Amino acid sequence: MFSSGATGLSDASPTPSAPTPAPSPTAQLPNLDLRIPTSAQEVSDTTKQAASWFDTHWQSWLASGLRIVFIVVLAMVLRAVVRKLITQLIGRMARTPEHQEESRLGGLLANTGVVNPERRQQRSEAIGSVLRSVASFTILGTAALMVLSALGVNLAPLLASAGVAGVAIGFGARNLVTDFLSGVFMIMEDQYGVGDEIDTGVATGTVLEVGLRVTKLRGANGEIWYIRNGEVKRIANMSQGWSTASVDVQIGYKEDLVRAEDLIVQTAEQMAKEAPYDELVWAPVSILGVESVAADSVMVRVEARTAPGKAAVVSRALRQRLKVAFDGAGIKVKEEAPTAAAAAAAMAAAATGVVITPTPAAEQTAPSALADPNSARFKATEPIPAPRPEQAP
Repeated sequence: MFSSGATGLSDASPTPSAPTPAPSPTAQLPNLDLRIPTSAQEVSDTTKQAASWFDTHWQSWLASGLRIVFIVVLAMVLRAVVRKLITQLIGRMARTPEHQEESRLGGLLANTGVVNPERRQQRSEAIGSVLRSVASFTILGTAALMVLSALGVNLAPLLASAGVAGVAIGFGARNLVTDFLSGVFMIMEDQYGVGDEIDTGVATGTVLEVGLRVTKLRGANGEIWYIRNGEVKRIANMSQGWSTASVDVQIGYKEDLVRAEDLIVQTAEQMAKEAPYDELVWAPVSILGVESVAADSVMVRVEARTAPGKAAVVSRALRQRLKVAFDGAGIKVKEEAPTAAAAAAAMAAAATGVVITPTPAAEQTAPSALADPNSARFKATEPIPAPRPEQAP
């Protein structure tokens, strides 16, 4: 019995067991059985496993789905609100000059007296399109990243790759970024628009198209210039605001300047009242005064403010009308210079005291070389002498 008890005690004592191995990551995954069930028991077991697995994960699925739907709806609502605000902002900036006092934002696009309402409307639409595109790209891009995060995608490698790619593209496409930013500021500041005559330093012509990267010009000879916005350092716009028509009128030295200036003013005022110059001349013609004085004439400068790009047309028309007016009034544009013979005769008459009536310039003729018996031409006109008798055959 003792031995039996001892044996029982020895059997009751704990015995050392082998260490339990750590579960492997693959052991935690459900044992998927892809075999087609062949019996009712297998169908029942498979259905129970599927129901248990769905019951375990449906809450996480529902939470993720609701989060994705919330992100998408919030992004669309935010995008619509931002686009609406941009549209209202641009609408207030594009108000007509009589409403500019009610809007502090109108100063960005006002330029009263320089830009017409149609031009202001085009600028506002271009700026609004750029702002709406940037806002949509930012909001939708952020929403896409948040949806990927909700689906369990690790964004760290994606963001790191995007950062490296952005740095590489930034170094390689810095000129492209410069052109884009320059184009945006050109449109916002209204430096030029379609139809304007501009001088960019490298090319001069009419603007055909204004893009965010390239500006297209039509040259004077019909050629088309493609100019990168980032390369433009200075711009001269000849079609913005108003132009100045400058005309230098030449008047004879002995003419009455007051009479000539009154005739210039009358001719310019009459031209400004006739079509189409009544719409091209924006201010009365002003005489600036004597520009230069020569021995036979005096130069008087005349200026007039005209519509943009119409200075050459007004200048040509004014010159033509002034020529006709001067001819009708008998005003000479240049004094006739005396000839050398008349000057010599005047000096001789002054020495002898004889008064010589000057011959009109139309009746004066240049001295002939045949009048001098010692000249070569006079000798060339002499008859050939007859041969001597002793030389006859």
